[in-house]
Amino acid sequence: MTDDGDLIEPIRAASRHLVRELGFLGGAFAGTALSPSAVHALIEIDCRPGLTARHLAEALRLEKSSVSRLLDKLVRAGDLREEVDATDSRAKKLFLSKSGQARTAAIHAHARRQVAGALTNLAPGQDRTVMEGLRLYAGALAGRRDGRDAAKAIRIARGYRSGLIGRVTEMHARYYARTADFGQAFESVVAGGLAAFCDRLAHPRNAVWAALDGRDIVGSVAIDGEDLGEGIAHLRWFIVDDGARGTGIGRELLGTALSFADAQDFAETQLWTFSGLAAARHLYEAHGFRCVEERVGRQWGREVLEQRFARPRGGRA
Repeated sequence: MTDDGDLIEPIRAASRHLVRELGFLGGAFAGTALSPSAVHALIEIDCRPGLTARHLAEALRLEKSSVSRLLDKLVRAGDLREEVDATDSRAKKLFLSKSGQARTAAIHAHARRQVAGALTNLAPGQDRTVMEGLRLYAGALAGRRDGRDAAKAIRIARGYRSGLIGRVTEMHARYYARTADFGQAFESVVAGGLAAFCDRLAHPRNAVWAALDGRDIVGSVAIDGEDLGEGIAHLRWFIVDDGARGTGIGRELLGTALSFADAQDFAETQLWTFSGLAAARHLYEAHGFRCVEERVGRQWGREVLEQRFARPRGGRA
């Protein structure tokens, strides 16, 4: 960190400029007449259907009373519907209504146009710099203590549990639709592969873990010890929900899976991903993985530069 204003004041100025350009200070926000908090609430519920008011308040960093008033307005406007949680009658799960889905789709479309228009004003390669810089800065603002506190509420549990296949498929489908424009073909591959794998969990060299926030699944990872041949562990279905990113739970999930692979005496652990996922690649490399193969492929529904990473037993960066 610098002690003078060489970086601090320009960053503050850029932050104020960004807030104004995005419309947080007034006027139409995200192409709607809604408040910024209402827009963000719709987006969070769209990303995590069945979210409770408590989890929404945590995600938006708002007081419960403020969220309660906000949700009441959105329900009365017809954008949200509430369902009593079957496992906890005191809690209500939140879902977008049909009109709410249409409104949120319009918000996403407006935001994508806004981002796409801004990116056209950048020089080649600067788009990745912007993406990584915003991600790092947002994480730094959240602070380490905040991340540790959130992680304390999340535990990792091994084995199948009710809803695992659907929830893990949903997290993959939503994240990769947004970041890589994957569609139905990708979702079908994830669901079919995970369902078939769960039928093989009795094998001692296969395992799956879920990150649990209460009863909610907010992350997953698996080791498939059969499909790549003798002595090779396949790391699969590694995903963290949007609301749990930045807590360190992804690193914990990955470490848990690799510890299992090492304990099972696999000579090597491999995974498949694709080019462009800078944060994921950094995490893999920090755990001893190296990219050993690249090829153009369509196994996820559209053409991408597929990458195979490998890590030797006990490997470290």
